[in-house]
Amino acid sequence: MMFKSGGIHLLFLTLLLQASCSTFDNASSQRLLVKNQQQYWRAVEALRPGDTVVLADGIWRDFEILFAGEGSKDAPITLTVENKGKVIIAGESNLRIAGSHLIVEGLVFRDGYTPTDAVIAYRKNARELASYSRITEVVIDNFNNPERTETDHWVTMYGKHNRFDHNHLEGKRNKGVTMAVRLNSEASQQNYHRIDHNYFGPRPILGSNGGETLRIGTSHYSLANSHTTVENNYFDRCDGELEIISNKSAGNVIRGNVFFESRGTLTLRHGRDNIVEDNVFFGNGVDHTGGIRVINADQTIRNNYMEGLAGYRFGGALVVMNGVPNSPINRYHQVENALIENNSIIRSDHVQLAAGSDAERSAVPINSRFDNNLVFHDLDDDVFTVYDDVSGISFNNNVQNNNGAFGMAHGFNNVDVKLQRAENGLLYPLDGSLANVGIAKTLRPVQKAQAGVSWYAKPVAVSRFAGGKQITVSTEQGALAAAVANAQSADTLLLDPGEHIVSRVLSIKQPLTIRSAAVGQKAGIRFERTALFEIQDGGSLALQGLRITGEMAPDMAGNALIRTQRSSMLNNYALMIEDVEVSKLDINHSFHFFEAAKSTFADRIVIRDSAFAGVTGHILKLNSETDDYGIYNAEYVDITETDFRDIQGSLSTFYRGGTDESTFGPHFALNKSRLSNVGGGKRNKSAAVIHLHGVQVTDIRDNSITGSPGIAILHTVGEPVTRIVGNTFIDTAAPSVKELNSDRRNTAFIADNSVAGAAQ
Repeated sequence: MMFKSGGIHLLFLTLLLQASCSTFDNASSQRLLVKNQQQYWRAVEALRPGDTVVLADGIWRDFEILFAGEGSKDAPITLTVENKGKVIIAGESNLRIAGSHLIVEGLVFRDGYTPTDAVIAYRKNARELASYSRITEVVIDNFNNPERTETDHWVTMYGKHNRFDHNHLEGKRNKGVTMAVRLNSEASQQNYHRIDHNYFGPRPILGSNGGETLRIGTSHYSLANSHTTVENNYFDRCDGELEIISNKSAGNVIRGNVFFESRGTLTLRHGRDNIVEDNVFFGNGVDHTGGIRVINADQTIRNNYMEGLAGYRFGGALVVMNGVPNSPINRYHQVENALIENNSIIRSDHVQLAAGSDAERSAVPINSRFDNNLVFHDLDDDVFTVYDDVSGISFNNNVQNNNGAFGMAHGFNNVDVKLQRAENGLLYPLDGSLANVGIAKTLRPVQKAQAGVSWYAKPVAVSRFAGGKQITVSTEQGALAAAVANAQSADTLLLDPGEHIVSRVLSIKQPLTIRSAAVGQKAGIRFERTALFEIQDGGSLALQGLRITGEMAPDMAGNALIRTQRSSMLNNYALMIEDVEVSKLDINHSFHFFEAAKSTFADRIVIRDSAFAGVTGHILKLNSETDDYGIYNAEYVDITETDFRDIQGSLSTFYRGGTDESTFGPHFALNKSRLSNVGGGKRNKSAAVIHLHGVQVTDIRDNSITGSPGIAILHTVGEPVTRIVGNTFIDTAAPSVKELNSDRRNTAFIADNSVAGAAQ
């Protein structure tokens, strides 16, 4: 039944709301406690300025909330909760707000996902938007679509003069920007939104484009002014992709934010006349942590602090890009009239000027200034890399600590700088004469406790394999399978000495360690199915001190000792192999040690101090992402001090296709290992001992490779870092490195290798 204002229906509605614990704030407004969705929908139909709707404590499942109304500046309409932290919005749920002077607070979105393209949207539909409205103290925690590649946003801002503050967002795992400011109509341009004091919690590496934490605009509307202010937010380990903040509009202010161990950069990707000031970046040496990337005209970068940033190229501490002459709207506009002043770049590895210079990006920075900046590094390395003509940047009154390798000729004083950490946690020169160089003493970084909400715990970094119980497993038939099925997260299974026969595929649904109970005595595992382990969504696996053979596996092609589930996995996993002997994966052809399915992603795969012999497939089959969209199966592969003998497939066949430049990896490392007769099987289509297509960072050093085809590396995008150093190749072809999309000489460093035997 639908209720309308006026007459007996209004009287009935009033009585009903009073019966469900309504209390009146005053004669013209009311506070309405609702206990189910039906009561909610009845309440919101008659809301007036000053009214408050209160959701009762509990789990509200499959609740698509529409909160619409017309409040006033002095009497907003509010949606709140009975007790903060005790109202959970779960299942297929979301929130839309539309109208003016609305406030939403206290909701927790958890244990579900949005059925639409946003968890929270500042609009009802394309015509009915929100204005002068606020969302505060709301939590979105791992509220992800179960399909990794399905795109949605957690928050989309439309309309004008809206605020998003003191919220907590953590664990965005599927594709799509965590938060987006939309400018796709005149009604959402020149919006003067404010995004402040939010906690943007950890976002795992996505392994493709589409993992930004905050985006303001899109390339299509990037010439429009947004006038959005982003201030005093805390970005904690936001690792989704290369762009943490992707600015794609004009006239924005990004100030006072802290970026803690977040991979990627604050990127002025499109749009002009933006101000980036008073931001603090703490990298702590974490791989790919970056600072600020400058593109387009009239950008101001001042009083920013960058310490311990390890990123390079487009992910460096400070990157000034080359542009495209007469650039289309979606490419790279020339840097012009940039002001970069009073920034402190401390113990950060790379400042990149005219970055991205190539045949297309040939428009060098012009009419720009680099003034009063402090650059300090303990190492005797030049942190500046200049890729093209930078005469269009004037350098004035900058200070660099004494560094014999420093190559900037003008505009820098090379002096002996001593630093001291101040009360605000930042480093400053002890010499008072340098007070006007680098950041101001008045800079006060926002603290983690000041961002987000006080009543919802912020996550801490813990090892996924630590903290569980130790469980002893006998050799009795079925004991290992039962132990795996009953294990809890981070448990360790200790296998008794002897042979463990496994007659079913063991599903790994949480982080689990399996190792021998007896020190120095490897427990044996034999398995009778097409796979021994299947890593499922949420699972990770560590194997230690074991001896595993495939001699009892079915006589079928395409077996795998370890595989991921065949369907998409939302959660990244880890695979750790240490002191493990693997043999007799040869019952039929194409028997792989590990095979990753499409839309699965490993944070890290590590093999160390192990031995593999008699394998008819690949050791690591990481080539399922063949759509050439810049997607790949693993971020880090690290193999150390391991023997591989009589392997028909490749040690690793690793594929990242396409020319997208938004990701950090893949990374591949092989060190101090011995390979003999690896990669020569007739079904190894790559005809290579190691086949790396599109890997961004490769480190192959101090290995011995005998009687095998050569290493084949294909560069596809950017400036991959490839090092092949100190290896011995016997009856093995020299490494091959080719550029697929560039006519430039490849960037590989190949040195101090020995090639001997018939393959010379």
